[in-house]
Amino acid sequence: MPLLFKERQAVLAELAQRYRRARKGEKTRLLDEATKLLGLNRKYIARALRKRPRKSAPLPRVHRRGRPPKYGMPVKDALVRVWAILGFPAGKRLAPFMAELVDALERHGEISLLPEVRIRLLAMSSATIDRLLAADRRRLEIKGRSGTRPGSLMKHGVPIRTFADWDDAQPGFLEIDLVSHEGGNPAGEFCQTLDMTDVTTAWTETVAIRNKAQRWVFAALKEKLTLFPFPVLGLDSDNGSEFINKHLITYCQQHELTFTRSRPERKNDNCYVEQKNWAVVRRSVGYRRYDTPSQLALLNELYANLRLYTNFFQPTQKLVRKERHGAKVRRCYDTAKTPYQRVLASDKVSTEAKDRLTAIFRTLNPAALQREIYRLQTELMRPAVDQPFSPLPATKPRRNFEIHSGS
Repeated sequence: MPLLFKERQAVLAELAQRYRRARKGEKTRLLDEATKLLGLNRKYIARALRKRPRKSAPLPRVHRRGRPPKYGMPVKDALVRVWAILGFPAGKRLAPFMAELVDALERHGEISLLPEVRIRLLAMSSATIDRLLAADRRRLEIKGRSGTRPGSLMKHGVPIRTFADWDDAQPGFLEIDLVSHEGGNPAGEFCQTLDMTDVTTAWTETVAIRNKAQRWVFAALKEKLTLFPFPVLGLDSDNGSEFINKHLITYCQQHELTFTRSRPERKNDNCYVEQKNWAVVRRSVGYRRYDTPSQLALLNELYANLRLYTNFFQPTQKLVRKERHGAKVRRCYDTAKTPYQRVLASDKVSTEAKDRLTAIFRTLNPAALQREIYRLQTELMRPAVDQPFSPLPATKPRRNFEIHSGS
């Protein structure tokens, strides 16, 4: 006589507890018995036995055979510490730089690793790093607004250079751009960040200026060009009037610098500096409005520490080639290296410059740099204690985002 529905459910509930605790051979025997007893489809019975009741006590954990985990909590804790100090990079950027970073941290007494922990940490692949850090990775993606205004007819005398035209075999060709700090309210006067990035080595210099007037941009540009560890050979900008003007064109002609510009509305032509606008500037100072002398001074103090942290301890990857297979494009990147490592690897940079950089690198503590950067970021997020450069209308800003970097 076939069982009633409630009776079948009671039998399945009783068998389910035994089934979930059983091993493979015993599960097969239970399925055979349940199929003969209930007269139901075998797959239906298997699904019913695997299904956990909504309101039931947690089952005791069954010991499973298998190899123990290779990376325990001491290794994971050390990885999270190193990952945080470096600014939460991806595994492909962190893995090639792991040995040099650990050496620098141990040299300055920031970490102390057991021998077995150190060996396992340095042996990690990029995929393992990403897997272990998956639960800790969080990103906030916010886009800003462009403040570029068209230049004069003088731009027709400046040749156009696209992304495909770069011959990045030699350091010294820079892309330059401005990042606005209006906080969503473009009225009045507010700070700007001049961002300069070398195409070959990714060496980046940033400086905050009072506004985007030509005099401030030109003065900051001349000052920061001397900080690059190699001679500057060329500049490439967008079509804004802060760059396309008589002062900068004459300066480039006098110093025999190649001066080019991108195509209008084609940000990919300036992809190297556009990437640093986010990775260096926006991630560090966010999207708030900065419009006072004290905030301008804090920005420049922050950038003085950030240039060391970025150029000596932030690995980057460069696109080597693109392969098209039908509709799919496969991008191939080189091994991640810091701008400092790329400068040392270039035969176009003098030995004296490389020796100076090596001496500076030996004195730098990445953890101390990060703490100082975080202190300045915290100070920058506080309300300004002085008046803005110019009075603003009493309008409520449309957006005012904040980004805090973890320490």
